Amino acid sequence: MSDTVPNPAIAVVGSLNIDTQLSVPQLPETGTTVAASSMSSCYGGKGANQAVAACRQGASVSLIGSVGTDAGGSAYLEYLMAQGIDVSAVQPYEDTPTGRAYICVNPAGQNCIVTLPGANAYLMAERVAENIAMIEAADVVLCQLEVPVESVVYALQTANEYGKTTILNPSPLNPEFPWGQVPIDFLIVNEKEAASLLGYFVESTAEAPTIRSQMADLGIGTLIITRGSEHTFAFSANQALKVPPPQLSAVDTVGAGDAFAGTFAVHWAQSRNLLGSLRKANIAGALATQREGAQDAIPTREEVDDFGKAPAPEPEPEPAPEESSPEYSEYSAEGEGEAPPEESWDEQPAEEGSDLPTSDSEDDAEHKPQG
Repeated sequence: MSDTVPNPAIAVVGSLNIDTQLSVPQLPETGTTVAASSMSSCYGGKGANQAVAACRQGASVSLIGSVGTDAGGSAYLEYLMAQGIDVSAVQPYEDTPTGRAYICVNPAGQNCIVTLPGANAYLMAERVAENIAMIEAADVVLCQLEVPVESVVYALQTANEYGKTTILNPSPLNPEFPWGQVPIDFLIVNEKEAASLLGYFVESTAEAPTIRSQMADLGIGTLIITRGSEHTFAFSANQALKVPPPQLSAVDTVGAGDAFAGTFAVHWAQSRNLLGSLRKANIAGALATQREGAQDAIPTREEVDDFGKAPAPEPEPEPAPEESSPEYSEYSAEGEGEAPPEESWDEQPAEEGSDLPTSDSEDDAEHKPQG
């Protein structure tokens, strides 16, 4: 992995979808029909979502992917270019539609999603190889599994050969992925995906010794498990962290995981600080639940950096000058100046072995770093 860089380059290999979102009173179950109260369309796809998230955090982002030659695909590329993303490696394919996703969202912001791969299924390893210069120029290579597995494997292997940081968000999980054969620096999964990979739900950082053994078998350097409004877990060779996210009432959780992944990629490249990067990613994921849609909800760098800071104090009004006073002149109002230091919603994640305070919970107290 390369050194820290102030303005990182992120190469994303992944999907582009046009999302159709339906607001429903409850998520449909097997054999049931649910009437939607509203419908909207927006841009999505995990690859493009994470590319937008990284771009909004200040990175230089290139996207390797596929769209159809339909009107939706052309408009999508124009939109991404306007966002500042290099889409020169996004290939339009004839006789196939741009990928689609159909998303049901209930009043609690929870969702279920059905995807139609469309042109995403045509992103072959050969296409990634044609754009190997983007991987060579990147600091981080970020992948998901909404495109063919062989393309993801090729991208990760190539990134490893060039010494780049590799991040995989293996969603949706694909049984064909060759775990253990491709080294992955960071694997980002939600708690259900982690349970599928490990065979059990992770409940505590005290499980680190067992998890590390499985990580070695799977070829994972650091395992990050997002858990919604609960603490994010992270396990590396010498750290076991639980990092609290902001507690916000969700409006729509569709793009939260992608906001987390793209934000983490940028902040890790800039700082090489696992705890700090997780904190920023947690903030981005939480803020992404405050607006509807996937990419529209992804926060900017300013929004992430300013979250939790106390507002600057309002300047006190200037007293009215006396007309007869010879001292009449302009002056600075009292109370103006720099805002107070950033306040955190929770400064006690379990980062054993650091100088940070830790809580008295079992998770925080039991594990010491190894390695």
